Amino acid sequence: MERPGARAWAGLALLSLPTVLLGLDVTVLYLVLPSLAADLEPTAAQTLWIMDAYGLLIAGFLITMGSLGDRIGRRRLLSVGVVAFGLFSVLAAFAPTAEWLIAARALLGVAGATLMPSTLALVGTLFPAPRHRALAIGIWATMFALGMAAGPVVGGALLAHFPWGSVFLLAVPVAAVVAAAAPFLLPEHRDPGRGGFDLPGVALSLGALLPLVYAVKHLAADGPDPWTLGAALLGAVCSVLFVRRQLRSPEPLLDVSLFADRAFSAALLVLLVGLVGVGGVMFLVTQYLQLVEGLPATEAGLWMGPPALAMLAAAVGAPLAARRIRPGTVMAATLGASLAGYALLAAAGPGERVCVVAGFTLVYLGLGSIAALGTDIVVGAAPADRAGSAAAVSETVQELGLAVGVVLLGGLSTAVHRSRVAPPDDAPAAVAARVGEGLSGVRSVAHRLPEATVRDAVDAFVAGLNLAALATGPVVAVLAVVCAVALRHVRPIGAGTGGGH
Repeated sequence: MERPGARAWAGLALLSLPTVLLGLDVTVLYLVLPSLAADLEPTAAQTLWIMDAYGLLIAGFLITMGSLGDRIGRRRLLSVGVVAFGLFSVLAAFAPTAEWLIAARALLGVAGATLMPSTLALVGTLFPAPRHRALAIGIWATMFALGMAAGPVVGGALLAHFPWGSVFLLAVPVAAVVAAAAPFLLPEHRDPGRGGFDLPGVALSLGALLPLVYAVKHLAADGPDPWTLGAALLGAVCSVLFVRRQLRSPEPLLDVSLFADRAFSAALLVLLVGLVGVGGVMFLVTQYLQLVEGLPATEAGLWMGPPALAMLAAAVGAPLAARRIRPGTVMAATLGASLAGYALLAAAGPGERVCVVAGFTLVYLGLGSIAALGTDIVVGAAPADRAGSAAAVSETVQELGLAVGVVLLGGLSTAVHRSRVAPPDDAPAAVAARVGEGLSGVRSVAHRLPEATVRDAVDAFVAGLNLAALATGPVVAVLAVVCAVALRHVRPIGAGTGGGH
């Protein structure tokens, strides 16, 4: 088996730059949000859109961009996408209003969708041998996980010296380096035999995903109503039509036959549901450190260091352990550690930051493992000529899981707040509106509220965090069983060809 050369490793290092950047942009706003909110004064609904417009648009366009890269060239799509990402980051950095920032985050999501399938597909091109590919994908997943883990830390460090918009400007030098070096370090790869681009399929994929996500958001924020039902029905109809079109198309955007592979489908389920819990709890924990504990952004970022190290250790260590132990067993064990973390979060109260950080560290340990091994299982389950499609699906469910987690668990926390915190009877309408938006709103008008109202809001936020962790724990326990049972046939990495390895 020929060992990868220096150029392959240099190419992987280059691909790591946009991968870290994409992970960073998922979480960098978690600690920046209070400063951003004080400047732009977004509503509760706008705050949620600022947080997850990026992830939702990435998820919506990944399949489309993965197919486009196969046709025009993955390196070319990467180069165009990274330049666009840098430009849209400048727009976000200097956003004067919440609406502007939401639009910039959405454009960043579209640009990010060109980068994720391109980077992972090019990793497979650079490292065609399965054992080397598994190691390279583990490093790739580590870089994305590292970016996610470092987001709050980087955000806190930048806020100590610069305005909140500085977190977006990190993309500019990265875009310049990748665009300049890609022609020298990365091979071009495209399939000249592919047919025309399926524009109706693109429209149906967006029509399937975006209305369904809107329905989830609207339900979490405002409860059931005709708009929620209409969006859910539209998404369901488009989903059925999209699958039917892909089954009949000679050149589908998504090869849905991949879902018949048990390892492929089980790994995707674990990635999707696992990241729903992580995304929502991360949103609440970072807010806890600042809004409940009253820590400045820089210190709150430092408290996120232990979870970051745990994620990094798991993302590197899990693929190494999976060379001797079945990947499903490794994933089940680390999800068991995550379950203990959710239990700590469910029991934590105000003033217990050590308990909260310890719990979140265990949650992140499980995330690092499933992100690295789950991605490798998904890509390895697909034939080489379908690796790009498999990569796009893997990244879609991870981005969707993070975004939906913020919506569901953030909405659950908001519902707890609204049920337990009421503005004083004599409060002006503007103050009463801010009280109804959550603890961040209460903190912004605390000088105009009785101390008891602020205390009730703090208690309600902690109760929301407890409830979110309590609701997620049993789901994670089921996922651990799924890993142990549904992935038991997947052999250790490099041990053979069964089960996608």
